[in-house]
Amino acid sequence: MTTATTPASFTELALIQPLLARLTELEYQQPTPIQAQVIPSVLAGRDLIAGANTGSGKTAAFALPLLQDIFTQKKAEHSRDSKGNYVTGLILVPTRELAKQVADSVKSYAVHFNGAIKTVAVFGGVSANTQMLALRGGTDILVATPGRLLDLISSNAIKLDKVKTLVLDEADRMLSLGFTDELSELLGQLPKQKQTLLFSATFPEQVQTLTQELLNDPVEIQLQSDDASTVVQRVFNVNKGEKTAVLAHLFKQHQWRQALVFVNAKNSCEHLADKLYKRGIEAEVFHGDKGQGYRTRILEAFKSGEIDVLIATDIAARGLDIEKLPVVINFDLPRSPSDYMHRIGRSGRAGEVGLALSLIDYEDFHHFKVIEKKNKIRLEREQVEGYELDETITQEMLEASKPMAKPEGTGKKKRKKKGLGQSDVWLRNS
Repeated sequence: MTTATTPASFTELALIQPLLARLTELEYQQPTPIQAQVIPSVLAGRDLIAGANTGSGKTAAFALPLLQDIFTQKKAEHSRDSKGNYVTGLILVPTRELAKQVADSVKSYAVHFNGAIKTVAVFGGVSANTQMLALRGGTDILVATPGRLLDLISSNAIKLDKVKTLVLDEADRMLSLGFTDELSELLGQLPKQKQTLLFSATFPEQVQTLTQELLNDPVEIQLQSDDASTVVQRVFNVNKGEKTAVLAHLFKQHQWRQALVFVNAKNSCEHLADKLYKRGIEAEVFHGDKGQGYRTRILEAFKSGEIDVLIATDIAARGLDIEKLPVVINFDLPRSPSDYMHRIGRSGRAGEVGLALSLIDYEDFHHFKVIEKKNKIRLEREQVEGYELDETITQEMLEASKPMAKPEGTGKKKRKKKGLGQSDVWLRNS
């Protein structure tokens, strides 16, 4: 895959004046590495697969050339048939929040086209009738979650037979959320001749299969995420049952202006919020059982600083761009090691230094070792003053941290098969 190069100026990327003027207003100084590589490839009409996390600037990377292509085509045609519910550019995303965020960004970049580009976002949790009205006469760019898009297609509100560019944003997340069948159905309704841009933070087997089936001689770009390099990661060992007390202590000690706390279950959000409230700390919750109107209000209030503490499930782990978020806390460890990086990537964005804390008790100890191994990190275990580990627990953790004894009769062949040789190299280099 292509590696990162020194970013060029936006002018050198052959973007047209309305876009350049808007970027100047937004105070975009120079392209991020992914923008410098993706924009020329998209303008050249190439299919593309890119490995990049949210926070790397990838929305602008695909939105700017998509807007330019559509605007240039419409200008050349002078007019187009407005009959029929057509779509020219389709952007599929995994969550409602990301759909709204991407659509808002696209509309912002298109300000100087003076209404020539129509952009609509569709997602579940809100009235489909309002979205159907917005889609009358079609749209140039449609940002959609797969489930709601299928509902609108079945209602004849939109058709995909004129799509010229397909963007799959966070493809791995869509597949992990169970959208495999929906994606297959949607892809079957798209024309064979189209440009396809696929963005994914990780590349499990399902994404690789999707890539092989969809993309035609794609440009491949793999970038190291800027998120991890600007996030200070710390891990605190705590006694079982003391996580809430430690969390409340840290809040009061550090007086963070904002903190995003991750838990693994919807009811855990509510329980933790109640426990913190009893300790004098107010927190709001953010999870899938909340209505879309509530989620939108809470997210906007958190972004604006009206809410200091937000407790969320992993629906907040991707796609949420919260400017200068200082702290992310793993109250529960993520089930998937890859989600650890997505969670901590909510902080330390756009060059800002952020802090990521993980609270682990004895039951979390082995799982965090897996997270470290999968993400090729090694973090010192710390303790919070006044909440030191019980002596017996400390000894158990020390024992658990020792390398497992090699079973008798195992030789080099077995070690290689298990991948121990590779992990030995990683341990030596870390």
